[in-house]
Amino acid sequence: MCTILNYSVTNSFQNNNYDVIIIGSGISGLCCAALLSMEGKKVLVLEKHFKIGGYTHTFKRKGFEWDVGIHYIGGVHKKNSFSRRLFDKISNNNLKWNKMSDNYDRLIFPDKSYDFIAPKKAFIDNMKQYFPDNKQDIDEYIKLVKEVNLSTMKHFSSKALSGIAEKILSPFLSRKFLKFSNMTTYEALSTITNNDKLIGVLTGQWGDYGMPPKQSSFVMHCMIANHYFDGANYPVGGSRMIAETIVPVIKENGGEVVKNTGVDKIWIKDKVCNGVVLETGEEIASKVVISTAGVSNTIAKFLRDEEYLFDYRKQLENVKPSSGHACLYIGFNESAKNLGIKDTNLWVYPSYDHDNTTENFQKNQDNDFPVLYMSFASAKDPDWDNLHPNTATMEVIVPSAFKHYQKWEDEAWRKRGEEYEKYKNELSQRIIQNVYKHCPHLKDKIAYYELSTPLSTKTLANYTSGELYGIEHDPARFNQKWLKPKTPIKNLYLSGQDILTVGLAGALASGVLTTSVILKKNMFKKKS
Repeated sequence: MCTILNYSVTNSFQNNNYDVIIIGSGISGLCCAALLSMEGKKVLVLEKHFKIGGYTHTFKRKGFEWDVGIHYIGGVHKKNSFSRRLFDKISNNNLKWNKMSDNYDRLIFPDKSYDFIAPKKAFIDNMKQYFPDNKQDIDEYIKLVKEVNLSTMKHFSSKALSGIAEKILSPFLSRKFLKFSNMTTYEALSTITNNDKLIGVLTGQWGDYGMPPKQSSFVMHCMIANHYFDGANYPVGGSRMIAETIVPVIKENGGEVVKNTGVDKIWIKDKVCNGVVLETGEEIASKVVISTAGVSNTIAKFLRDEEYLFDYRKQLENVKPSSGHACLYIGFNESAKNLGIKDTNLWVYPSYDHDNTTENFQKNQDNDFPVLYMSFASAKDPDWDNLHPNTATMEVIVPSAFKHYQKWEDEAWRKRGEEYEKYKNELSQRIIQNVYKHCPHLKDKIAYYELSTPLSTKTLANYTSGELYGIEHDPARFNQKWLKPKTPIKNLYLSGQDILTVGLAGALASGVLTTSVILKKNMFKKKS
């Protein structure tokens, strides 16, 4: 168990000279902190929340424990994969992984269910059994996903460039990527098949990035699909172990990680970043600041007084916040084994037309959920029964727009009143009935449940509109050249999912990219 400082007004950072201050302790911030501290930099990580880890933390209630954001991770069972090598490095090999069963996802439609099975060959063979008349289309799809993913590294490496090098090399490095990113997922798949059922199945994981096929950028679909082709994994001991194994590495290398410490603004003097100003008013000096709090928070909030940044601030008009969500956390007073709970994620849809069902739901929240996702951590974690004997949990996620909760946004967390609680309970009951429909063996077994809403996300994760995935992953997003580590302000850098892509892998890679830019050293390069 790691020790993390609790900041109070009695503590002072005035006598400490930091090389780097990192705003936010999500995976990108922890990755930056670990890598930079290992390179001899004196690092301070500041976290506003009362828990370290961002979306990798867990919470406990009534004897149960749940993930808030990590449900499965691709690739890390392969010891030579980029993500695995990096996790091993920044955790000093203390973060362990459990490979889930080969049937990592099950997609449930009104007429049929479809299993996503690893490795990739099994996935292909299975899809061809479901769609025997579209075997060639499926082969073309796999080739196209591979081609797109080969283009991503070149494009992302271009984000490390600046000045003349950026002007000369960036168009070359990004050409193929932008060709595909400028297409919607549906447009791209329609070039290889006219089977809308097949498209509906292949795009079933759209909930992992929050946009249905006719809205999402095709490259985002390809990155998610490719991420899981060879199987999915879960951290042993739960997702909290990600932070609990990385923080000691930061501390062993002279860094500090502090929670309950909110940043009010970034300290700018003569158009140069000098550190941060805390919500307490205290100034902390640093040679470099990295914000992992999202581009909206960074530019609109932390840099709010810098009027000369008008052009940079205006860039926010070119991106939009991603979708919100509600998550029902469910607890059972029996083990997953006794309840017959498996580790396969369940995705439930009312139709193969994801865009139509999304539109209908946005018009009227009483319509069918366009997607309902069920995850079972207690079946994924081999250490669960040791840590939580005779219990099991599940998380159920559905889309939920922030606008439906705005009238309560000024109320204090957990004190939003009877009307809010009534709204939450009605939504909870709808979700529970869907759970019983598709998991009848769990009926009447629920011991406890609790619902989070976009207001929970806003309050606890500091996302302005309660968004789940930062900024939207539509075609326009990938044309934003300003979404990169380097900012117009000297010594101020960005990291996190907004500068690369959604999810743990995207945020992790962004940490490596930002560190590479700061150190002027290729941290992606594999050591022999």
